[in-house]
Amino acid sequence: MLAAGRSPAALDPDRVATAYRSDRVLMIDGSAPPVWSPFSGFWRTTDGWIRTHGNYPHHARGLRAGLLLPDDADAGTVREALAMRTTADAVIGIMSAGGLAVQVSAETPATDRVLREGPLLDIRRVDASRHPGSRAARATAVRRAELPLQGIRVLDLTRVIAGPVCTRTLALLGADVLRIDPPHLPEPGWQHLDTGHGKRSSLLDARSLRFQELLAEADAVVLGYRPVALARLGLQPEMLARRHPGLVVAQLSAWGAAEPDRAGFDSLVQAASGIAIIESPDGVRPGALPAQALDHSAGYLLAAAVTTLLERRSREGGSWYVGTSLRRVAAELLGMPRRREPGPDVERDFRPHLAQFHVDGRTVVTSRPALAGLEFEAPHAWGSDQPVW
Repeated sequence: MLAAGRSPAALDPDRVATAYRSDRVLMIDGSAPPVWSPFSGFWRTTDGWIRTHGNYPHHARGLRAGLLLPDDADAGTVREALAMRTTADAVIGIMSAGGLAVQVSAETPATDRVLREGPLLDIRRVDASRHPGSRAARATAVRRAELPLQGIRVLDLTRVIAGPVCTRTLALLGADVLRIDPPHLPEPGWQHLDTGHGKRSSLLDARSLRFQELLAEADAVVLGYRPVALARLGLQPEMLARRHPGLVVAQLSAWGAAEPDRAGFDSLVQAASGIAIIESPDGVRPGALPAQALDHSAGYLLAAAVTTLLERRSREGGSWYVGTSLRRVAAELLGMPRRREPGPDVERDFRPHLAQFHVDGRTVVTSRPALAGLEFEAPHAWGSDQPVW
């Protein structure tokens, strides 16, 4: 992933840890943003625990509706309602109403072993063309030596953390990254400031002619939406790769091939896969990893794969696909060696690994890149750029 002439950089564990906790160190005008909604978290039921995700307004509405509560019900009312329901009834009701909830479950080593038998990154060639194509030729012609992805155009169709971390990393390596969001979907303003470094951001209907023109000139597209939504827009990965020879298509999902259209987030996958029980602070209450580690790991893995496939395309031609899921990353993590006892708490000074930017009249403090020797460009305000390369 380094340009010719660059030496591999030694990894600083504190710098990497800060990058993984980027949402925890983010400051906007001196204050930490409200990262978690009061409707996101662990809730006790009559026979166990569930985890919900209500950061987006439509998911918070679905949570209330699934519990037969009014639209103005607060978190305390939700807690009381869940305390009178079984786990199964609560999850079914919330999911049926458009909310997001999972049962907090113990790990299932047999399931994780099966997942680990499959690839961490599903990589395959989509067409048989041997010609590199116009995309590879154009990118090679304009690339400069100092950054490996200079001249590469990446269309970012992702949200939340994992996909944006992938495309933020591609931008760090020199790619021209354009994030496109539907005009009708809300996005927490802080979230893009955390992961939007070096990218431009536009609001555009994916059914528009302008979107199709952008897609026709892209070298890579990163997809974070569920297959059912992509199909409605004609953006299925293999269809894209065949329609646009030389395109590299990267796809991220929450639950993987077994449940491709099931919505999910890092926190929900942690809860359903057994991580929340392993991280329990007292053996009773569920806990969580100290970072959105599934999101960040998936994002970096996908960025590495896209970079590798772009280089491979320049040599072999063809259209390429790579995909991974948060659940597959969780299985990988659960298969790693563990300490029998928690390690000691160590106070660390993360300040050397922070950067300050001025964005749209605000002072924004974010993490620096995980890799030393490269620095982020300032994030743009969400939706503030024109949809052009």
